[in-house]
Parts: sequence; structure tokens; C-alpha cells
Amino acid sequence: MTNTRIFGYADPLAARAGSRVDFMISVEGRDEVEARLVRVIHGDENPEGPGYLEEAVDIDLPKVLKVKRQFTQVGSFARADDPEGRLDGLQNFTLFAHVFPTLPKAERQQVLGRWDIEGSRGFGLGIDPDGHVAMWLGDGAGVDEIRTEITLVPRCWYFVAASYDAASKEAQLHVINCVSQWNSRISTVVPFEADSWIKETLRHGPGATAGAASFKLASATACNPVRGHYGAFLFNGKIDRSGVYSRPLSRAEVMALAKGDAPAKDGLLAYWDPTANLAREGVGDTIPDTGPHGLHMQGINRPVRCMTGFNWRGEESYRLAPETFGGVHYHDDAMTDCAWDVTHSLTLPDDLKSGVYCLKVSGGGGEDSIPFIVRPKTSKAKLAFLLPTFTYLAYGNEHLSYEAPIAQAITAHTPVIVAEDLEYKKLEEFGLSTYDHHTDGAGCCYSSWKRPIITLRPRYRLPAMNFPWALPADLSLVWWLEHAGYDYDLITDHDLHAEGLDCLKPYTCVMNGTHPEYYSEEMMDATEAYLRQGGRVMYLGGNGYYWVTGTRSGDPACIEVRKLDSGSRAWQAEPGEGYLASTGQRSGLWRNRGRAPQKIVGLGFTTEGMDASEPFERMPDSFHRRVSWIFDGLGDEDLIGDFGLAGGGAGGIELDRYDLGLGTPPHTMLMASTIGHSDNYPLVSEEVTYAFPGRGGTQDAQVRGDMIYFTTPRHGACFAAGSIAWSQALPCKDGENNVARIMRNVLNAFLKEGDLPGAAYKGDEKLWR
Repeated sequence: MTNTRIFGYADPLAARAGSRVDFMISVEGRDEVEARLVRVIHGDENPEGPGYLEEAVDIDLPKVLKVKRQFTQVGSFARADDPEGRLDGLQNFTLFAHVFPTLPKAERQQVLGRWDIEGSRGFGLGIDPDGHVAMWLGDGAGVDEIRTEITLVPRCWYFVAASYDAASKEAQLHVINCVSQWNSRISTVVPFEADSWIKETLRHGPGATAGAASFKLASATACNPVRGHYGAFLFNGKIDRSGVYSRPLSRAEVMALAKGDAPAKDGLLAYWDPTANLAREGVGDTIPDTGPHGLHMQGINRPVRCMTGFNWRGEESYRLAPETFGGVHYHDDAMTDCAWDVTHSLTLPDDLKSGVYCLKVSGGGGEDSIPFIVRPKTSKAKLAFLLPTFTYLAYGNEHLSYEAPIAQAITAHTPVIVAEDLEYKKLEEFGLSTYDHHTDGAGCCYSSWKRPIITLRPRYRLPAMNFPWALPADLSLVWWLEHAGYDYDLITDHDLHAEGLDCLKPYTCVMNGTHPEYYSEEMMDATEAYLRQGGRVMYLGGNGYYWVTGTRSGDPACIEVRKLDSGSRAWQAEPGEGYLASTGQRSGLWRNRGRAPQKIVGLGFTTEGMDASEPFERMPDSFHRRVSWIFDGLGDEDLIGDFGLAGGGAGGIELDRYDLGLGTPPHTMLMASTIGHSDNYPLVSEEVTYAFPGRGGTQDAQVRGDMIYFTTPRHGACFAAGSIAWSQALPCKDGENNVARIMRNVLNAFLKEGDLPGAAYKGDEKLWR
């Protein structure tokens, strides 16, 4: 432990040589740090492998960087564009909104208003800590509050409105139940308390905030002498249509707004309608004001859009009835952009070697290794290693190891937590992974590289399993390519998503990382086209091409995924909320969209287990002359990969299988399969149509990982070893082992132009070695 805390992130996460990378660094306890750049070769410190390896990089970089403490805004909300202060200092007004509170009995939450917490000025409509709807007014000298006598029921729609008349000092507060057969967690059969209509005379009116606070949805404004202004009184839940009048409304006018009628124009200052800019291609963070002044709201930390609203009637997609999808979900722990100042900008040399790099910063006993990936300025090698950066983000800063009781049952381990894990967990300010739940229980659908991601550090091991995951695991393949003497370029999911087939065209062979789980349509299309046009793919992972994932156009830093009603999922989206706000596409499994991964790389997810990894055993097809060359140098009865840095074997963690019924090409050769898995490897849930005993590794033949090979048009081919643990077996025995032998045989063949070995042996003849 140290009194100096150092955290940082790079933007972008992946860059071309010759371009610029910005580093955002926050340091507590000192105002300067030492800095150096390294290329990381291997990250796993397991003594059965080569250990942690890096090499220093000589580059134009100051040895000492000036640093400061940087603060992170946690929580999502929206801020009005109000440069003329039309919403400040109102003396006569009505605030109104349709709301769906998900955590009503928490700290004070503001639904909408302009409230300066420290100055006790302005006005706010929200929920008090006991779950009552309340309006508070302050003039700097005192604060008055009016609140309802009833408390809100979680996950139910209400219409709330509050008005104030400066002449009479009369305040009114209205809460109207909007629960229908469709829109809330419970239905109309529940005997709700009656709607609440409160009227009181107050002592204090609303004072102008004079720039100390802006008008916000789902937040008020706090201020700290060091930090400055930030959002507080954060709301958990959905807000649909909302607005402001410059006069108190009548009861009849409030009732009309509650039913969803268009707002009357008399005195209307703003009317924020989230459905007004929904499009088939998704929606951004701007919540439009359709009133007379265009005081649009700008979302902070990406409030979740395309969510069901108060008038939803069961439509599956916002595309079918956009007027019923006005819900915008806000969370008090959302975080997609730290928005830190740039500490240092580094221009990468044009000839910088493609690789995984870290800016290492240290001082006062604290340190951080800030990772980024370098792609060559122009393609140089015949081989590309496609790093699964979408997956890196999806798991970024996961909390499963600490908070999910089911994690120990899945992994068959108790977590292994070290001091660094506890230090990170204490902060709780760098956001969640897409495997985590927000404070109110909703699943987290966004993850971004614009924050420190502890799980991306090269030495990091996932506490739940106590072995490397994602980037640290993929470094085993980086080490082997270096050790075996292959020239390679690193490319990333983000490159493939942005450039499509053009990203892959320069390469004779492309290999996947250990866990290419999160894929966009652009990535699926490009991979299939590459194989169809003669490309060669080495699929070296498990649970790949699984979740439909998207990024918003022009903002690659943040991915979005929604976990739907099939697949191995840490959470499940609510009905109607399965479409990506980033792209407008239906999320969930690619398999459920008609594009099972078997149709592209021949394998698809079938089981996972973390107690132990097992070896592959050769199948009869491996002796056919079409593919027997892949096993040159191996004995006929050898077990393949009865060793490894991830669970002690090459076949494990998450496994993929051959399945003709899901689209595995019919001429595929099934060359090897894993054996000996325990019942801690159950069949995945998407395969279980009826629940019955006997679906574990000792009982179900589908619980296995497969090694396959098939050819594609124009001398193309795919070799697949469906196991996350496969590449992590490569560094064992100094890199000279039978897993590495197979890899060399395949890669050497794939890097040569023209006919592949075994291409002459076709048909059903008995061509066995």
C-alpha cells in the first residue's frame, strides 16, 4: 500500500504508428512522476511459462511528467443547453416529468430542476431519501420543501409535477399513477394508493443560481473548491417526456400532460421529448427540446436510450412504435468518459514496431502501466493477429469476482484477491463492465476505453479464476510469435469494425485471440468475406462471435451490448429493451440472429468451466491425408496440450464445438476433441430446451472443445481450435511442445500462396495415413 495513487488511460486504445496517443493521468500524493515506454512481450507470471517480459523503447519521451489529481464524474444525467439563462431565476413555474424510479428509497434524487446544493439556491423536483416526491426551493438564506404523503413504488411509471406562484408563495405538488397492463413491473391488479395532490404556502422562494448550477435532468449541481462543479443528487430510473412552464398549470392541464397529450404552448419554456430524434440507426446523447427555445439536453456518461416509456404497449422494438420508447435510463454509477485533461501527448514514430505497449509511470511508491496497441503505419507482414478489443472493453473493470455469488459456482474456485485488487475496488470510480449491474440492479450495457481499465494491465489476473484473461492472456500468443520468429502485425476489433474487409485484405493469414466474444455486424461481414475471397483464418479462442455488439458512429471508444433471453448472460435486458441505441440493431446472440459462429469459423460456444483444462485427443479425421500434415511431428496417440498456463491444459475455460446443424461447413474435418472434463463444465444454456439431469462434462458428449479444418474458395481455409486455453499452452516447455508444433504446421502452410497441403485429396476415398 502507498499514499501515492497513480491511474491513467490512453486515447485511443489502439493507434497506427506515426499517429498521436494522448495519456490522461491522475496522481494523488505528488505532482510529478517518472515515465518510460516499454513493449510488452508476455504478461503471465506463472513459473511454467517465460514470466513477465518487456523491452524498453527508446523514444522522445520526457523522463518526468507533471501531473495532478483528476476527478471523475460518476453517474449519468443530462444538462440543458441554456446559454441565455431562460431556466434560471424562475419565480412562477411548473416542472413536470413522467418518471420510473428504480431505487426510490436512497439518497436524495433530483428528477429535474436547477439546484445549487452548496448555495441552497434554485428549485428542484425529485425524491427525498424516504421515497416521497418532493419539490425544494431556496433563495440562499433558507430552503423550503413540499412533499407528498405517499412513497413511490419501484419500477412503476408516475407523472410528477410541481408548481410555484411567487405572488401567493403557493406551491403545488402532483403525483399521478400511470401504471398500465404493460409498462411497469406490477400491473393494475395492485391496489395503489390514490394519486397525491398537495398544496402549501412556503416561506422561501427560488433564487437565481447565477451560473453556479445548470438545469439538469437526473441530477443537481454540487461544488468542491478543488474539483469544481459536478453532478450530485443523482437519480436512478427512467425519465420520459418532461418540461418547464413559466406559469403554474391548472389541474386539468396537469392531467392532460399525464395522459401524454401535447403540451399547451402558453408559457411553455421547454419540452424534452426523447422520442423526437429516435431513428432506425439508433440515437445519440442529445434529448431534443421541441419547445420554442431549443434548450436541448446533452447526456453525460451516456444515459441509456431506446428504452420503454410510460405509454409502452409491448412492442418488441423501438422501431415499430418509437413514440412509446421515450424512456431514458439514468444510473448513479454510470461512467463512460472520465473526461480528464491530457497529461502528455506522444507522437509515435512512423517505424515503431507493431505491438502491445505500456507507458509506465511511477513515483512515491505508486505506479501504473497504461496499455495501448500499435498497428503499423502500413501493413508489413503476411500475418495479422487480431486483438479482440471489443472483448477487452466488455470485461473492463469487471466486479463479478467481488460481488456475484454465482461466480464461485461457475469457476469452482474461491476468488484469489491481492492488495492491488482491494485498492482498485475501494475507488469505485472507474465504471463497470458489461458483466456488472448498476446500483438499481439494471445490467450495464456500455463500456469505454476513456477511463483506467485495471483488467487491461499486462500482469492482471482475474481474481475469480486466478489466471490471465483477455489482453494478458493474448500476450501468450504474442510471446510465441516472437519466440517462433514470425513477422506479424497487430490489428484490433476496432480496426476491423471501422474498415471492414479492407482491414484484412493485406494479409495472407489472420489469427484470432483467446476470446473474440463481442462482434459487430461489420466484423462478421468482413471475416466471412475474407474467407470467401481466399483468406486464411486461424480461430484460436473460445466463445467467439457470440454477442451482437455495436459502437456509435464517430465514437469508437464506447461499445454497447444488451444481454437478451438466451446465452450465458450476467443479466437480461427488460422486455422491449433489446435494441442497441448505438446502431438500432437487435442485440443478443448472433446465433439468434441467424448467424451462428459455426457458419463462419466452423465452431460455436458449447461449455465453460474453470476448475481445470484438459488435453485434446486426435479423432479419426486427423489421419486423413487432407489434414494429416497438420500433425506432422506428433505421434499417432499423443494427447495434445496436457499442459498450459490456464488450468493446466490446452482445452478449457470456454470451449467451442463442431455442429452441422448450426452451420459448420459440411466438408469440415473434425480432427481432435478435448476429453475428461468434469461436471463443472455444463452444457451452455442456449442448448437446453428442456432442463433434465445429465448435462455435465462426464455425461454429455456435447461438452467438449473441437479442433477442425475446412477449406474455402480461392485457396482459403480455416483452422480452429475452440478453446480459450489453447494459446496459453504455447509458452510451456520453452515454447517447444505439441501445441506449438501444430501451430507451426498450420501457420507455415497458411503463409504460403497457392494450394494448401492436402488439397489434392478430395472426395470420400479412403485416404488415411
